[in-house]
Parts: sequence; structure tokens; C-alpha cells
Amino acid sequence: MTRARRGGTVRVGLPAWAYLPAAVGAAFLLLPLIAVLVEIDWANFLPLITSESSRVALLLSLKTAAASTALCVLLGIPLALVLARGEFRGRSVLRALVLLPLVLPPVVGGIALLYTFGRQGLLGHQLEALGLRIAFSTTAVVLAQTFVSLPFLVVSLEGALRVAGRDYEAVAATLGARPTTVLRRVTLPLVLPGLVSGAVLAFARALGEFGATITFAGSLQGVTRTLPLEIYLQRETDPDAAVALSLLLIAVAALIVVATRGRRIAGAL
Repeated sequence: MTRARRGGTVRVGLPAWAYLPAAVGAAFLLLPLIAVLVEIDWANFLPLITSESSRVALLLSLKTAAASTALCVLLGIPLALVLARGEFRGRSVLRALVLLPLVLPPVVGGIALLYTFGRQGLLGHQLEALGLRIAFSTTAVVLAQTFVSLPFLVVSLEGALRVAGRDYEAVAATLGARPTTVLRRVTLPLVLPGLVSGAVLAFARALGEFGATITFAGSLQGVTRTLPLEIYLQRETDPDAAVALSLLLIAVAALIVVATRGRRIAGAL
């Protein structure tokens, strides 16, 4: 840490005691990952992660996570704009409700979705009348992933909007730009790093979603059985495959974290 001072910069060191709990915290997070590496059957690693069921589950996870991320971007940009720029009563209540899935147990979210879009749910009869059955389908997987992922994008983008401020937008409006033009030509380019980071985090959260998916969509191979569900099922029948697939998911998550970090650094520059 540093502190500005006339004639130079004074470096402020950390207290020595801070390193011990920091090391314990880092070990707590890293040791389980190391344990997975130790348990891997490396001789059969490739066959385990390339089996038919594993490939189908991974492909389904990637497709649904991509669709969920697109839906998060479509809904999250206006929602973040309203929360960051809107002025109306109940904005703080709306923000709290939007962020609720961050702390809500995913299985509760799955039950809530089931009682909203299921056959006997709040919108179930209307959907049935239109010939639409959402629960226990691939669409249900996408909705479950979107429900738990959307707050990540909204939080990231809202923070970027607040940091960016309104000065450039005000200048553009003064020059005669319409609100939509200001949004397209000024606001979104300014917060693009925050939007990309939020989208990447939403994709990562969707890729690892389990509780809401199994509750609302079930576990039908090739239809709703994503990679986390495949890992859970393999744990009971083939522990080696479960560990191998877990490592695969960890590797994908690590790549996403690194990509997000790189994007943040690029945005800061």
C-alpha cells in the first residue's frame, strides 16, 4: 500500500500478523484443488473425459451457458442502466430483489422457477394453452442458469456505470444526441470492459449451475443433464470419471477467471 506525500510517495507496509491468516485462507482454497489433482487417474484421464455421456454433457453445458449469457446481456444491460441511472421510488428495493439470487440457495431458485413456469405454476396454464412446456426441457436449463447468473452481470455493469459517471453523456446530450444515441455511442463503449467481465462471470456461473437446474429441469441425458449433473451422477457409479470431469470443469473455470482478470487489466489501461 502507498500514500501520497508532498515530494514523493510513502510506502505503508502490511502488519506482519496479516500474512498468517492470509496463508491459511489461501491454503483453504487451494488444498481441495490440489486434492483433486492427486486423485486423478492420469492413465485414463482422456478416455474418462471423452466418453459419450461426458461429451454430450459438456456440449450441452456450453450451449446452454452461451444461451444463458446472451439472455443475461439482453436483460442485464437495461436492468443495470435503470439501477445506475434511473431515478424513481423503490430503486433500492428493486436492487435488493435483483441481487437476491446471489444469496438464495439455488435449489430454492429452482423451486421458484418450477412454480412459475411448471404445468401447475403461475404461468403454467397460459403456457400450456400456447403449446409450450418449459419445465424439464433444455429451455428450463437456460432459464435456471439465467436466474442465477443475471445478478453477476448486473452488479458488474452497474458498478462500471457508476465509476464512469455521467459527464460524457451530458456533453453528448448537450450536443443534441438522443438518449438512444448517447447509450450506443457513449455509454456502452465506456463501460464495455465491465460488460465483458460481467458476461464472462455470468457464463462461468451458468456453466457450474447445479441446484436450480436439477430442480427445475431434471437430469435427462442429452436434454437437461449438464456437466455438473453428470459429475454428480458419476460420483455414485464411477468416482474416477467424476474426479476427471471435476478437473475439466475447474480448468474451464480457471481459464475464465484468467480471461476476466486480463480484461479488467486491459480496461484499466
